[in-house]
Amino acid sequence: MPQIGPLKLKLQLFCGRDTAFGPGKADLLDAIDKEGSISGAGRAMGMSYRRTWLLVDTMNRCWAEPLVEAIPGGGAQKGARLTACGRRVLTAFRALENDLAAAAKGAPLDILTGHLLPQPRASQHEPPPDE
Repeated sequence: MPQIGPLKLKLQLFCGRDTAFGPGKADLLDAIDKEGSISGAGRAMGMSYRRTWLLVDTMNRCWAEPLVEAIPGGGAQKGARLTACGRRVLTAFRALENDLAAAAKGAPLDILTGHLLPQPRASQHEPPPDE
């Protein structure tokens, strides 16, 4: 997820009300590609098995073709891999993230950051912290 100074850009694509793709799902596809399994990717990202599978299921239901293919069984080919569509979607998403970050640099961001404080002021509605 690109961050430029105090600006954090979060690109998300929606399919109806579901988040079809975003930075977390892109990271999950990267992890599946590296680990070779959905459960291994979830472990590497600190997610539960159920949460990982639900995210993959959402991705696979939101695109014209599945992004992840699970290979059941006990042989050497078991696990999961990105489909050709999954690789295209991931590559295009990362490129769009980079384009968005490049587009955000410049005068509008400079104006915003020029008015932004380095830290928030103390709240007038909360007691001051104990010293």
